[in-house]
Amino acid sequence: MNCLFFALKTENNILSKNQPIGIFDSGIGGLTVANAIKKHLPNEEIIYFGDTAHLPYGDKAPYSIKHYSTEIAKFLLEKNCKLIVIACNTASSIAVKDVQKVTKGKAILVNVIDPVVETVHKQSQPGNHVGIIGTKGTIKSGVYRKKLRALNEKLNVSSMATPLLAPMIEEGFINDKISQTVLESYLTDKKLHAIDAIILACTHYPLIKDEINAFYKERVNVVDSADIVGRYVKEQLGKNDLLNDKIAPNHQFFVSDYTSSFEKSTRYFFPEKITLEKAAIW
Repeated sequence: MNCLFFALKTENNILSKNQPIGIFDSGIGGLTVANAIKKHLPNEEIIYFGDTAHLPYGDKAPYSIKHYSTEIAKFLLEKNCKLIVIACNTASSIAVKDVQKVTKGKAILVNVIDPVVETVHKQSQPGNHVGIIGTKGTIKSGVYRKKLRALNEKLNVSSMATPLLAPMIEEGFINDKISQTVLESYLTDKKLHAIDAIILACTHYPLIKDEINAFYKERVNVVDSADIVGRYVKEQLGKNDLLNDKIAPNHQFFVSDYTSSFEKSTRYFFPEKITLEKAAIW
């Protein structure tokens, strides 16, 4: 039985074009991915789950991240999602195998790491220096370094945990003195000296991409994972003949705990009228 069968078949039925896309993250970071998917796939219905009760995932124990991720995946399967995006680098690096066990034969699963690694590999030359910034969990896993070096052993890869960035973004400190100070303290670290590209290995970070570009005076390729994943999801649905051809999708947003910052961010990316629902799945 081949992989294509598992991508197209559910336990009882074949996946259909009009089923929604499920996306989850610990907070607002995954909204950058949801926004990119909306841009590339305007006809698709999105069901988003923000695990705001447990954010950020970056400092959580691996067993906790696996538990949160699998329970959310089950929730999204109950919502009949044809494809599920783990829109969190920490969960993608730690819990992807556990989530695969839950979604296998029921929905296509996409993580945010593999599409980015493949893109950076294609854009890089032997001897290039690639920097990676992300949460403690993502950086500790070493997943980006391992995958990049597996494709190009001559690539120079430097990783650094930047744990203050996600909470800073969640609290709305963007394009101000606080964000500039925190970014400068990280980006001037010697680990990131003379890099050719920098991977924003947290889905929160595209929200400060402009500030990072400004710091490097646009001399460094700042890799935006959200747009890459958006294009990849479109490619996967196209390959499996699952692109939705209807219009006016009805997006749904769920959280594990209500926060005003999440609602504000959701309305920034999805200005149309939305309803934010609290889902008790624990």
